[in-house]
Amino acid sequence: MKRAIALGVLCAGLLAGCAGMPPGPTAVPATAVGAAPVPMPARTPPAAADADAGARLDAVPRIAIVSAFEPELVLLRERLAQPVVHRVHGVEFTTGLLQGRPVVLFLSGISMTNAAMNTQRALDRFAVTHLVFSGIAGGVDPALHIGDVAVPAQWGSYLESLFARETAPGRFTAPRTSKDAGFANFGMIHPRAVQVRSAHGAETRFWFEVDPGMLAAARGLQDVELAGCDRAGRCLGSRPRLVVGGNGVSGAAFVDNAEFRRHAFATFAARVLDMETAAVGQVAWSNGVPFIAFRSLSDLAGGGAGENEMRAFMGLAADNSARVLLAFLAAWR
Repeated sequence: MKRAIALGVLCAGLLAGCAGMPPGPTAVPATAVGAAPVPMPARTPPAAADADAGARLDAVPRIAIVSAFEPELVLLRERLAQPVVHRVHGVEFTTGLLQGRPVVLFLSGISMTNAAMNTQRALDRFAVTHLVFSGIAGGVDPALHIGDVAVPAQWGSYLESLFARETAPGRFTAPRTSKDAGFANFGMIHPRAVQVRSAHGAETRFWFEVDPGMLAAARGLQDVELAGCDRAGRCLGSRPRLVVGGNGVSGAAFVDNAEFRRHAFATFAARVLDMETAAVGQVAWSNGVPFIAFRSLSDLAGGGAGENEMRAFMGLAADNSARVLLAFLAAWR
C-alpha cells in the first residue's frame, strides 16, 4: 500500500502543463502596425506569414524533431539553419535545415497529454514524414549510467493501468472482467493495454515499435562523441556510451523511487523511463508515421546513492541525446 500511495503522490505532484495558451495560430510579428521597425535580435529566426485556422503552415516534407522542454532543444536550435518560426495555440514550431535535412523543431511540453496533443498538431500543420524525439530520461537498466544514450526498439505506457481494490492487507485484486497486459502489478497498479484507432481500424496493444529502418540506422552509428563533462565543467565517473535496442516506458509521473525502478526493469525489461515518448509513439502509430526516440540518462530514477541527479546532469544528457540525433540525421538515408 505504501508503494501505491507514494507513486500516487508522485503522479499528482509532478505533472506539468501549458497554461494561458492563445486561442489560435499566429505568426511572430516583425513590427507592430503603424510603428517604426524594431530591430530583431541577431539570432531570432524570421517569422512566417499568418495561416488560416487548421491550414498547413508549410508544404515541404520534413522530419519532426521533438523535445519535451527547452534544455533538451538547446544544441539543436544552435545547429538549425534557415529557421522560420510559426505559432499554433501558443506552441512554437521552427522550420529549417538540420544536417542539411528539412526539419520542424518543437517542444511537446512535459508529460503524456501535452506530448500527444502537440505531436498531432505538428502532423496536422506540417508535411511530416518522420518523427524523432530527443531528450533526457531516468535510467532503469542497472547496466546503464548517467550520460549514456538509449535508443529503445519499442515503447509502452506503464501507467495505462487499473488501480485495484485491496481485498486483504497488501493484496490488490483486479476485477474478473479486467483485461490486463500480462505484466506483474505494482501494488494496486495493474498495467493494461490500450485500444488505438488508425486508418486500418482499432487495435489493442501495449507496445509501440519504432521504425525498423530508423533503428537499423541507429545501430550503425559509430564513434559518436558523447560528452563526459557538462558546460560548467562537472564530469561523470564513466565514459558515456550509445545503447540501441530493448524497451522504454513512459508515464505521467516523475519517478524517483528505487523500488519502482526495480519493478520497471523486472516487469517491462525497460532500459529507461520518461514522461512523453510512448505517447508520441502512439500518435505516430495511429497516423502511420515512422518514429524513433533518443533518450540520454540524466538521472537513475531513484536508484542513485544521493538525491536525484537530474538537475546536475540535465544539460549534459540533453546535449548527448542531441549529438546522437545529429549523427543519426547525417548517416540515415
